[in-house]
Amino acid sequence: MSSKAKRKLTEMLFLLPTLLAFIMVIIIPFIYGIYYSFTNWQGTGAASAWVGLDNYKTIFQEPGFLHSFLVTVIFTLFNLVLVNVVAFVISLLVTSEIKGRNVYRAGFFIPNLIGGIVLGLVWQFIFSNILPQIGKSLGMNLLSKSLISNKDTVIATMVIVNTWQYAGYIMLIYVAAIQGISKSVMEAAEVDGARYWTRVAKIQIPLMANAFTISLFLTLTNSFKMYDVNVALTNGGPTTVFMMKPVQASELLALNIYQTAFKYNNMAAGQAKAVIFFVVLTIFSVIQVSYNKRKEIEA
Repeated sequence: MSSKAKRKLTEMLFLLPTLLAFIMVIIIPFIYGIYYSFTNWQGTGAASAWVGLDNYKTIFQEPGFLHSFLVTVIFTLFNLVLVNVVAFVISLLVTSEIKGRNVYRAGFFIPNLIGGIVLGLVWQFIFSNILPQIGKSLGMNLLSKSLISNKDTVIATMVIVNTWQYAGYIMLIYVAAIQGISKSVMEAAEVDGARYWTRVAKIQIPLMANAFTISLFLTLTNSFKMYDVNVALTNGGPTTVFMMKPVQASELLALNIYQTAFKYNNMAAGQAKAVIFFVVLTIFSVIQVSYNKRKEIEA
């Protein structure tokens, strides 16, 4: 056996445990999940009956699921914009000549280290107790009541909390991209008379196209899969009306799937929702990455 063949065999042997674990933990359960979505399985024992597309038909007639889908899309769109704008702005700050920029980097990143449940409970206390007291003291009607108990502001509060937590992580990607840009290019543009924001828009942003692709993808998937903060901060509340039915105003798709499967003990319908969730997230991700890749080539 040649040395090249031995090296490939060694690489495959090292890869094999991880590959087996991936197949057992991800692939096989995923295939079983698709199968169970076409049955009326309740989570124990074998599937009692094959129901075909009945679960999927029922789901698309369910106001709670449709509202969760709509709310998740809205939440994701706002997150995509706000998280990346904030992350990019603070990345410019911490790569400038400002004193203590390394301290700022650490400070902006620390919220990402806090677990979602703890983060949600802390912000729930802020929105339900601290801000209302401040609002009453200053005579601000908007803040005098809890923002998470208002169906018109609850999604905005979730976006704020997610941005506070996640922007520092995305910032690191932008910082790495900025530091990868040759200083001579920026200095040459400055000598030619280009102002700071002109240099950012015309030089830095085009050269950071790959970083934007990665950051937007991570923000998109993170927003769609949001669960822990949703549970701890609002638990899906408050109640609102959609399609003339009472629904949870801030219940995102992940929480809706969990509630269907475990709270209402409808495992098959929950699995069908999870399959739809996977397909939709895949489509959105492929569109986003394909679009940004084309922009990279144009840049």
